[in-house]
Amino acid sequence: MFTDFPKLLWDLLPRRSAPVAPAKKRTAGDQGAPARARTAQQDRYDELVREMKAVHRLRVNKWRTRTSGCAWEVHYADGRVSRLIESPYPKGPMSCAVFMHEVGHHAIGLHRYRPRCLEEYHAWRWGLEEMQARGFSVTDRVLARRDDALRYAVAKALRRGLRRLPEELLPWAPPGLFEPAADADQAKTSISDPRLV
Repeated sequence: MFTDFPKLLWDLLPRRSAPVAPAKKRTAGDQGAPARARTAQQDRYDELVREMKAVHRLRVNKWRTRTSGCAWEVHYADGRVSRLIESPYPKGPMSCAVFMHEVGHHAIGLHRYRPRCLEEYHAWRWGLEEMQARGFSVTDRVLARRDDALRYAVAKALRRGLRRLPEELLPWAPPGLFEPAADADQAKTSISDPRLV
């Protein structure tokens, strides 16, 4: 009875899987991009990344795994300026749109537009127009993401005390918050809710 006991324990031990091949070394051409499958479309995305980094003289601080990003500048005492972004690496329409949006902040100029929600609008506009001009797909999901981002930016500006909304952002304003002007051709952009004035 006890002679089978070690064999029973042996049967309960986990089995080793087949050995895993070592990861392929990255070459200088990868430029810090995450590992990905090679396709003709991916080659186009890779070229887009190289072009945007060179043309706008920016550096990628981090490739994010989520579809979020940010853009900022670092000003040094000697006058140098580093342009930085974080975004997902372009591998499809959504990640490409977020990447181009962050590049757009530097392309149009950080802090060029006020309020901040107007800068977000122009960065999205620049990014999507550049994607279309280069033949990259701008899908309905990408447009929905842009709409969500702009609604969020407008709501944030209103929470922080925005009193006049730029006309470009009226489509993303909360319904009923801005009243139409007497002249039907122009929209009044001041807040109609007296509690918010």
